[in-house]
Amino acid sequence: MNDTITPEELRKSLADKEEMTIIDVRRKTDFDADTQMVSGAVRRDPEQVEQWSNDLREGQNVVVYCMYGGSVSRSISEKLRAGNINVSFIEGGITAWKESGGEVQEKG
Repeated sequence: MNDTITPEELRKSLADKEEMTIIDVRRKTDFDADTQMVSGAVRRDPEQVEQWSNDLREGQNVVVYCMYGGSVSRSISEKLRAGNINVSFIEGGITAWKESGGEVQEKG
């Protein structure tokens, strides 16, 4: 996988039923301020990446996103890549995902 994935590329991958795990790694304040997340995503605390990354398997395809696709997504991607996880982050984060018409779900 590339370091980044555009919202359009992610939509195509999802439409093609590619196997991947989508992880919301927004900081708590950003996550709490929004009522939505990318459909099918799971929430993981970026501050606890060392703990939850153990649940991922080597070679697994993972897409992470934060608010704007900046430092949070990049740092999580780097840490996961070091564990041989195939990881990309959404260019522009959930903001770009929503602006491009990407499917979202209300947080439960």
